[in-house]
Amino acid sequence: MSSSVVIPIQDGGEEAAPKMAKKESLEDNLSAVVCFLRGMKGEHDVRRVVHSVKVGVALVLVSLLFLLDPLYNQVGDNAMWASMTVVVIFEFSAGATLSKGLNRGMGTILGGGVGCIAAVFAQEIGGVGVGNAVVVGIAVFIFGVAATYARSVPSIKKYDYGVMIFILTFNLVVVSGLRAGEVMRIARERLLSIVMGFVICIFTSFLVLPNWASDELHVSIACKFEHLACSIEGLLDKYFGVVADKENKADGSFKICKSVLHSKAKDESLANFAKWEPWHGKFGLCYPWDKYLQIGELLRELAAIIVSLEVCIQSSRQPAADLRQSIKEPCESVASSLTWTLRELGESFMKMRRCQSEALLLPKLKSTRLELRHFMSPSKLAQACNSGEDLAISTFVFLLTDMVEKLEGLAKEVEGLGKLAEFKTNDL
Repeated sequence: MSSSVVIPIQDGGEEAAPKMAKKESLEDNLSAVVCFLRGMKGEHDVRRVVHSVKVGVALVLVSLLFLLDPLYNQVGDNAMWASMTVVVIFEFSAGATLSKGLNRGMGTILGGGVGCIAAVFAQEIGGVGVGNAVVVGIAVFIFGVAATYARSVPSIKKYDYGVMIFILTFNLVVVSGLRAGEVMRIARERLLSIVMGFVICIFTSFLVLPNWASDELHVSIACKFEHLACSIEGLLDKYFGVVADKENKADGSFKICKSVLHSKAKDESLANFAKWEPWHGKFGLCYPWDKYLQIGELLRELAAIIVSLEVCIQSSRQPAADLRQSIKEPCESVASSLTWTLRELGESFMKMRRCQSEALLLPKLKSTRLELRHFMSPSKLAQACNSGEDLAISTFVFLLTDMVEKLEGLAKEVEGLGKLAEFKTNDL
């Protein structure tokens, strides 16, 4: 996620935004600091340093299974599976660690259990020799095909790692060729070592400065509102030929806008991990994470319109500067309403407070949309444009209108999330 700071926006008294008295508070500053820290990259990200230290601590703890004789006598040589469990399932966020750990545990239990049953069945039916090998081969083929196909089913996608572990464990057990009692002993020791590794991971991940996927997703979505607001401001400055240093700002904000377009996979991954996390902080059980994904999708659609607006601006067939100045006032008024609304939504989203869009935001957006439609009338365009320039002007104004309509839907979704998640109501 690109570096950004969510800045509380206060109304400056312009007509584009209604007056709302707001005071800076410690919560505002903390929200900005959190958003900034989460946007930091690489070696400067303190959270990644903490995560690395936690993995090191977990590896030291799991090494005690080899070093302490009482523990080693319980798991034997299978203690290596505990170390492998820590390396494999310890993820950056607590939700991802819990998800992979539970998937690994269930995959091991099911794979080992089914493998033991298949091994016993192969010995009873096929006996020793070729018959046993044929039955084992058939079992491996059937379960391998079924489990691999299940991995491609969308509803099972979030359990993909567990299914993969099931295939691995089943094959290791069923083709071992050992007696049923020996198979059960190996399965027990291996499961015990995996459970020990899992417990160490959960203890370290959840109790030592945890990184929650839910917090990451919440801040990521909230910062997107500010990214899009900055992109709109930068494009308007660029279109109406403001001073050169603003053009660099427009190019930078546009790159951030593109990062919003490519955030779908990350948002879906974080939402999946957030669903596994227990009740913590402001996020309870059965929290509406799917609503977060819907809001993220609307933000990406809005970002796509902004990209189209950038393409329109970069076109060589643009009207002259004096004609662009003739539409500057209404377009800047619309852009001011768009950016103000985005920042209001982003601020309420970050603070988990209801913005009352039905009463405050939607009426302003509707009046803005009516103003644009009035400007797009043929008579207005004929006054402002020559025959060769009306198409460029119409496209620019149409995209602004489309952004207003998309933002209306976004405001309703944010309001819907506030109702489902029981956000507090903003003080007026």
